[in-house]
This record gives sequence, structure tokens and C-alpha cells, in this order.
Amino acid sequence: MATSSQPVVLENRCNDSKSPYVRHHASDLTAWQLWSPETLELARTTNRLMLVSIGYSACHWCHVAQRESFQHPLVAKLLNSEFIPVKIDREERPDIDRQYMDFLQATTGGGGWPLNVFVTPDLEPIFGGTYWPGPDSERLRPGAGFGDILKKVAEAWQEQEQSIRNSGKKIAAQLRDFAAEGSLGGRQAGDVIGEAEEDSLELDLLEESYQHYKTRFDEEYGGFGGAPKFPTPTHLGQLLRLGSFGAEVVEVVGDNEVADAQRMALKTLESMFKGGIKDQIGHGLSRYSVNREWGLPHFEKMLYDNAQLLPLYVDAWRMTQKPIFFEAVKDIATYLSSPPMVSELGGIHASEDADSLISNESHEKREGAFYVYTYQELEQILSPEELDACTPYWGIKEEGNIDQRYDAEGELKGRNTLCVQLEFSELAKNLGVAEKLIKERIDSARRKLLDYRNRTRPRPALDDKIVTAWNGLAISGLAKASTALHSISPEASATYLNTAINAATCIKTHLYDSSNHYLRRIYREGPGDIHGFADDYAFVIAGLLDLYEATFDSNWLDWADYLQHSQIKQFWDPARHAFFSTPEHQVDILVRTKDGMDNAEPSVNGVSASNLFRLGSMLNDAKYEKLSRQTVAAFEVEIGQHPGLFSGMMSSIVAAKLGCRGLMVAGVGEVAEAAVRKYREGVFPTMTIIRVGNGAEDGWLKGRNDLLADTDGDREMVQLCEGGI
Repeated sequence: MATSSQPVVLENRCNDSKSPYVRHHASDLTAWQLWSPETLELARTTNRLMLVSIGYSACHWCHVAQRESFQHPLVAKLLNSEFIPVKIDREERPDIDRQYMDFLQATTGGGGWPLNVFVTPDLEPIFGGTYWPGPDSERLRPGAGFGDILKKVAEAWQEQEQSIRNSGKKIAAQLRDFAAEGSLGGRQAGDVIGEAEEDSLELDLLEESYQHYKTRFDEEYGGFGGAPKFPTPTHLGQLLRLGSFGAEVVEVVGDNEVADAQRMALKTLESMFKGGIKDQIGHGLSRYSVNREWGLPHFEKMLYDNAQLLPLYVDAWRMTQKPIFFEAVKDIATYLSSPPMVSELGGIHASEDADSLISNESHEKREGAFYVYTYQELEQILSPEELDACTPYWGIKEEGNIDQRYDAEGELKGRNTLCVQLEFSELAKNLGVAEKLIKERIDSARRKLLDYRNRTRPRPALDDKIVTAWNGLAISGLAKASTALHSISPEASATYLNTAINAATCIKTHLYDSSNHYLRRIYREGPGDIHGFADDYAFVIAGLLDLYEATFDSNWLDWADYLQHSQIKQFWDPARHAFFSTPEHQVDILVRTKDGMDNAEPSVNGVSASNLFRLGSMLNDAKYEKLSRQTVAAFEVEIGQHPGLFSGMMSSIVAAKLGCRGLMVAGVGEVAEAAVRKYREGVFPTMTIIRVGNGAEDGWLKGRNDLLADTDGDREMVQLCEGGI
């Protein structure tokens, strides 16, 4: 095979990274480089293609690719001699992951991790994929393995370099055009958005968004579409809260449609919490289900999923008072408030792995090993009466209940995931036993299985990075859980609030520079070198607003105000409006995108628009409100074409049309306390609350909001304001 124009001996540099994911590849035969100016210059001077491989710690198929390919002598030799192999943690550099994932999805229609993309020295992608079988893999097909692909790409680069470079430049131009389409709102570059256009999006879009999900709803199991099935928290939240926007929205969307939207959301939330995607023995939910029934999870647990699901279950409980949703709130909030997720610094860790060792004595890792059980294990752990109850309750089978179609490696053969199949009342009737006794047996079985699991099975590896954006999401969820549970479960409420406060304090202490109000993206073994992206600012600001509403400590609001100014300074597009995902000075990316559509995480601009409306209401700041309107208007055409993909924008569309209402409570008394209680026990997507007096830390707030300057904090008063009135 032809060699590169500039031979070079590479050494594996993964130990130079602080990322657990990248460090895990330090023992690979592949001589991984880090994404850095030095590496990019190395690619240019050696005239080699880069193989950019992106993943994350909890990713099962990332570990499979490592075992099969990156630790294989043949693959490593090809990568080290013909390419510059670069390993990236997607959680550290979501911008790089996004631009190359956009390329992969545009060229193949699919995506996922590990994301492997061949990139020219000018950063232009030319070919990519996800998992490719290694040379000895049982999934290998002739000519389609990782080694085969490496040989073909290396030969093509050697023989057709100029043609490949030309193709890469066209692809890069198309990516830039695609990014512009999502941020011009149908206008040409340089066009100015008029004030009338800022309110041109109509409430009918909420009904169209509902219809989008109605046609995709799985009536039998909940969720949308078939396998694999993801929670999609932002879209579920829009459906759940559709009827909470007020009579004007209900009139436009329709009474039946609003009720049906809530039904779809509630059914999905209940199905997930009963399914295998929920850890039925411990706490928390996995990232997604590989089957339609929510029965077989892809076992990694991610902070961002649980943090987003928590406020959904809070609102589901507020709306219905169903015990299962109360249980879900406590379950997820407890998961986020307990070891191993909570760090000593107070921040919350990123994820737990899908794979783990089979036992304390084993050296073999398997997907889901920590969570699944053979029937024989259950016979040994449980009493006969407990087993009789658990077998139908969780759908346990002697031969295992996992469909082998979803177990490509055979790691789960003969094992059971635990999925709730029956209500206690149904099970009691079927077994002819009192319902109370059934509950006692299931609870006892849970305790025994948890004890067995903790004693005999090593816990999955923890990615102990503190990701700023994801902690912002967690602060929001925990603050909302705390307020919702304040009366009914005060001890748990205090725990969740303290966790939220500690996480916010951790970010402010370790990831925030008060001299310039900049955030950093990651903390691990000290603050990372990567500056915060727009989502770090947006999600933390949202968390601080929710934390203020849970505590009425205006210090949180003060910090949110500083961060909002910082986000505007670094990411706002003054010409075409809305927020870029990356700062202007970012030089190692091809495309500066604006994130408007919601995916596994909420869109930056959807959250930012909501933040700006909320801050405008709380602080009586018309500039913030105007920026919010401009943010939404920047995506006008795209939202009009695909409203179901912009769920996070819908509350801001409502606020732009109907106003964001603000509740101001002052003083002490029954009326004041009743107003606060009603707000905290209800669901009000376009409403805010501020408090003066009653021991609230309100000094800064009274100085920032000129309407409060003369408010007597000792005099009881409740006012509902809209537009500063």
C-alpha cells in the first residue's frame, strides 16, 4: 500500500486528556491523538487524512469498536501508518460532534456512536459511519469491515487526493448552507427582521405540532414510532403542558386535542417508568429502549436524560396526583441526589456505563450485566412466595425474557430484564392473595435483589466529569421537584433542594470566572480548558431561574442576569438574530450553527427564548423580551414547515402572542402564602413568580426591577402582572 507523503511515528496521547472516555483508549494499539492545534497542524504537514472517532464513556458500541478494532494489530497499523487517528469525547466537544454528525446524517440517513469520520487536513469530511466490524468480528461481512474501509480510503487518498479535496470542499459548503437555512428564517443574509415579523408565528402551530405526534404515537406502548424508542423529553413536555397555556390556546387547539395530547404524554411516562428502561431495583432511567415495548434498555444512564425527565414527572404528578408519578419524582430525584452521581464538590456526574463486569471475580464485561437476572439467580435470592409474585409482576421467564433479535452478541441470553406487567390489584386477584401482601412481597424482593446486586456485582463505570450544561438541567429538575414535594414530603424536598444548590455552587466556584462572567464546559481534575458553549449558558440560566423560584434568593437571579449578558455577548447574532452554538472565536470548526430543533437535549435557542421571556418578566426588562421574540422569529420558516421539531419554542410563541405573566408576592399572610402555594402546585408554562419581603433575599431584585423599588416588603400584597402592568 502507498504510504503518506510525510512518514511520522505517532504515540498514543490519550493519557494527556482528562476525559475518562478518552483515557480509556490509552491502552489501545491505535496511536490516538487529541483534537488540538498541534494535531491539526500535524495533519497538514504530513498531508494525511484524519480518522476522527467520537464517542462517550457510557456508549456500549464504542466499547465494542475498541475491542474489535482499535486494539487490533491490523486496524491499528493501518490507522497509525496512513492516517492521523483522533479520539474525541462528544460531551467535551459537542460542536465537533454536531458538525460531523450532520454530515453523516445528510449522507447516510443515519447516525449514532461511535461516530467515525474521515476528514481532510482542512477539516472537511469525506466519508463516515458509526460501528464497523473489526477483522475478527462475527458480524464481519466480506469487504465491509473496518480494515477494508481503511485500506480503500487510504488508497483513494493516495490516488485521487485532489478529487477528494474538491469533494470535501463541496460538502463543507453544503454544511454551511444547511446551517444557514436553519438560522435565516427564510430571509437572505443581511435582511432585517421588522417588529411586525417578530410576532408573525401563530398559535395554530401548537395544533399542528400536536398532529405531528398524534400520527406517530404508539397507542399500545406509548412513545413515538417503533424500535429503538427514545424518551424525547422536550416533545413530551410540550404535549403534557399544552392545556396549561390557558383558554386562548385551548380554543385554538381544541378541547379534545389538548386532552389527547396530555393522554399521550402521560401514557408514555407511565409506560417508561414501568418498563425495563427504568431500573426497577435501584433508581434512574436508561437512555433508550432497543425494543418498542420499553422492555430492553440500552443500559447506560445519562444525567441529561434523567435531569429532563424529572420535571416531566413532577408536572405529571401535579396534574393527576397519580402515585406512580409521585414515585417517579422521588426515584429520579433520589438518583441525582445520591452517590455515585453526586460528586464531593457538589456537581453531578455525567453518566454510568452500559457495560460492567459479570461478578466481583470476573474480568469480562457485558452489556447490562449489573441489571439482569437469570431465573436460577432469582430462585436462590427470593423466597418461593416472593418468586411467585415477582415472576408475573416483572414478566420473568425461566428461559429468560430477552428477545434474541435485540441481543446481537448473545450477552443477555437466558437473562431477564424487569418490566412491570401487572398492577398490584390484578396480581393479588390472580394469585388469590391480599393486595397488601403482594406489595410487601414485591418490596421485600426489591430489597433482596438490590442487596445481592450491590454485594456480588461491580457497579458500571462512572464518567465523573461535571458537565456544566447538564448540571443546569439537573438544577432545574431538582428545584422543581423540591417545590412540588415541599408540603407532602418535606425531608425529601429539602434533600433535593440542597442538591440543586450544591450543584449551582459547584459551577459558580469551579467553572465560572467572575471577572468576565465566562463559563467553562467541563470539570474533572480541575476546570477543563474548553470554554462553555451556548447550551452551558442557556441550561444553567434556566436552572438558576428555577432555583430562584424555589428559594426566592435573588442572588441566583443576579447570577442568571450576568450569565445572560455573557451569553448575548458571545453567541448572539446581531444581524440575523438568535444564538450561535459556538463563540465567534472558535477556529477549529467548519460550521457555526444555530440550534433550533430539539433532540436528545433541548435546543439552545428554545431554552434561551424561554429564559429571555422569564427574565424579562421577572426583571421588567423589555430588552430581554425583545431578544426572545427575535430568537423565535429567526426560525420562523423552519417552525412553520416542521412545528413538531420545535417543541421547545412553543411556550415562547405563546408568550410572544399572549404575554408572559408575572406573579409578584410581597409580605406575609394567608393570601401571600396561598398565592405561592398555588403557583408551586400548578403548571404555568408562561408565568413567573417573584417575592419581596418575608425573609426573601430581595435586595438586588428591588434594585434591578424598577417596579419594585418602592414595594414595602412588610405589607402583604399579591399582583399578577403582564407586560409590566
